Amino acid sequence: MILASFANGELLLVLFLFCSGAEDVALIEYAKLTGRPFRVFSLDTGRLNPETYQFFDAVEKHYGIRIEYMFPDAVEVQALVRSKGLFSFYEDGHQECCRVRKVRPLRRALKGLRAWITGQRKDQSPGTRSEVFEGLEGGAGSLIKWNPVANVDGGDIWKFLRAMEVPVNSLHSQGYVSIGCEPCTRAVLPGQHEREGRWWWEDAKAKECGLHKGNLKQDAQEVPVNGTANRDLFEGKNLVALSRNGMENLLKLEKREEPWIVVLYAPWCQFCQGMESSYVELAEKLAGSGVKVGKFQADGEQKEFAKQELQLGSFPTILFFPKHSSRPIKYPSEQRDVDSLMAFVNALR
Repeated sequence: MILASFANGELLLVLFLFCSGAEDVALIEYAKLTGRPFRVFSLDTGRLNPETYQFFDAVEKHYGIRIEYMFPDAVEVQALVRSKGLFSFYEDGHQECCRVRKVRPLRRALKGLRAWITGQRKDQSPGTRSEVFEGLEGGAGSLIKWNPVANVDGGDIWKFLRAMEVPVNSLHSQGYVSIGCEPCTRAVLPGQHEREGRWWWEDAKAKECGLHKGNLKQDAQEVPVNGTANRDLFEGKNLVALSRNGMENLLKLEKREEPWIVVLYAPWCQFCQGMESSYVELAEKLAGSGVKVGKFQADGEQKEFAKQELQLGSFPTILFFPKHSSRPIKYPSEQRDVDSLMAFVNALR
């Protein structure tokens, strides 16, 4: 992310490099190519991967610069950890921790600047960044925000980095695409969207740390993706659409006649859309096998029930209800191809 501050009529480039995204180092390279002086600063949350710190060191050596690190307020971090523990974000969401460790340090870093340039891309997170645009945001007298690579494909960013032979975070070669703090970042599987590696226990539409608050919708409506908000998912003659009462009855059964596998979904969720064909095929393969295949739309007014009673963390959530137990077993993987889902069913039925 580049921050541009105008001083004495000259453009001073101040680059904000955070959490080692490929876009960040690409913008640093572009800044170098302008021939203008620039500074780089980073938010050090105190919870980054060792590889990220090594990457920062490589950037400093490659460009002959010193990164200016911004740290969270020690008193605020201490109060948060003492009151809620080190991993409270797994229970009640990441916003509070990110506000302390990222957002407030960022505000201090932005103080006095007149404009900033970010490395956001639309395809980074369709759930929250699909409306990011390339032009300038902010009116007269306000902090101006510019997203120059908003319409650039991630693959093109990587072509540029390879051509320029610039340093990149070694975590990228281990399957990490979008990289943040260590507890909230993991590698993604082939075919998964890059944002699935961030805050995987939360909904796709909430995967922002607060640095780009405008990306989050403030109303109660779910975010439609690819124009599919009005189309239901998982349609098939071998699939049973369960109501709230149906799910409650399924939970109450201590000895059910047949095992069930049920997907908790939201029609607008891109990850639910992505597994639709696999789940419909699974239902076809299980037809007549004694295993029922169901779906339950768990967004909107059903979401709180699903979170409290059905282990919903993010969409989609897949549950297996064994024949002789009312306690469902949550599918632990994000590999949602039909063979992986079938192996899960076969292991439990």
